[in-house]
Amino acid sequence: MIILVVIVALALLAMLIYNGLVKAKNAVMDAWSNIDVALKKRYDLIPNIVNTVKGYAAHESGTLEKVVAARNAALSVPKGDINGQIAADQTLTASLRQVFALAESYPDLKANTNFLQLQENLNEIESNLENSRRYYNATVRENNNKVEGLPGVLIAGPLGFHKFDFFETDEKSRENVNVQF
Repeated sequence: MIILVVIVALALLAMLIYNGLVKAKNAVMDAWSNIDVALKKRYDLIPNIVNTVKGYAAHESGTLEKVVAARNAALSVPKGDINGQIAADQTLTASLRQVFALAESYPDLKANTNFLQLQENLNEIESNLENSRRYYNATVRENNNKVEGLPGVLIAGPLGFHKFDFFETDEKSRENVNVQF
């Protein structure tokens, strides 16, 4: 009878751990989908920004081409490749920073109503992305704690649960933007 109680208790414990791992993984995937939605909005806005800037800074086509190339590279990352998407986003963020630094040198562009509206929309999307990234990182921390801690580590590996990478800023994104003419 004692053996049966121990077996039932271990089975219940394993079920609880498994359900906790599933819940943590699903929270990470949900958090990532929030980032994915914000990134999609950002990708859709970028061609409008580039076209608006082109009219004022036609000789800065290299900077604008980098933004378009970074956007296209980000769009081509496979849907489930979270790490690839993070890397592509970092490249795109750096190139967007160049465009807005460039805009500082063109007073007419800075005063353009369309550009100002696009910049405001992008700022709103960036704010949403920042919040989504924080939530994503919190869910990743929770998942990784469950996957790496005892007793979860005993169940996670054999059942295919794994750690996720945090959404971190790369060193290049931390540097000041320097636009030279």
